Amino acid sequence: MNTVYAFGALLAISILPAISWVSAKKTQLEVFDAPSDSASVKITPSYSNTQLFDQYVESSYNETNLAESGLDSAVYRKALVGYFNLKKTNLVSPERQIVTIIDFNRKSSQKRLWIVDLASNKLLFHTLVAHGQGSGGDMATNFSNTENSHQSSLGFYITSETYFGKHGLSMKLEGMDKGFNTNARDRAVVVHGAEYVSQAFVNKTGRLGRSHGCPALPVDLTKTIINTIKGQTLLFINGPATNYSSNYLDQEVAVSNFLNSGKTVQASI
Repeated sequence: MNTVYAFGALLAISILPAISWVSAKKTQLEVFDAPSDSASVKITPSYSNTQLFDQYVESSYNETNLAESGLDSAVYRKALVGYFNLKKTNLVSPERQIVTIIDFNRKSSQKRLWIVDLASNKLLFHTLVAHGQGSGGDMATNFSNTENSHQSSLGFYITSETYFGKHGLSMKLEGMDKGFNTNARDRAVVVHGAEYVSQAFVNKTGRLGRSHGCPALPVDLTKTIINTIKGQTLLFINGPATNYSSNYLDQEVAVSNFLNSGKTVQASI
């Protein structure tokens, strides 16, 4: 390639916009000779692995319209970091890419539970959910892993088996964060329906009723939601506690597992 052709190629690189579909791998710029008397330029932007992961999270967040439903993007990112961390342990079902997110930074009178299908990038449910009576009134501010505290517990959970109890169809949870929610099964912290989780209850009292620490759901949605998220899917409870930490918030592990997942991300320059 002579000097004139090389200059033309560099000029094309500086002014040509491109949008590329890139897979979860680091990409590069390619310049190659064309059979004519001009140079053609193929531009594929260069991204670090972390940037690819961030692009994926942002793309998923936008496509699912989570901003419109009030879910903070930082909370969504945290949930996905945990999801890709836990995929390494095989505790999360490889067939069902469902993530449930509860954000106790929001009032109980607000819808603060989201269920997302990562395979299709669809928001399946957005609804009310109760916190424990020991955690606070309209806002949950106190959290505990202690039996009889009647407080909610923050962190990552894996959904487990279902059963029929005093609240009808219910589902057990396995707490994954040591010191924060690992006593969930012993405390009988489960997903169940409750009459005090409804807009009618909010209209009457200004807030939802409260559980003994369980993430209680509206009765009319309980069966459908449990059947959607049962069987080793991820449930993440976020909240205002400043002392919460998790081994499953390791960004390097999340990025590595994401790269091996075969997912693609749309990136633009």
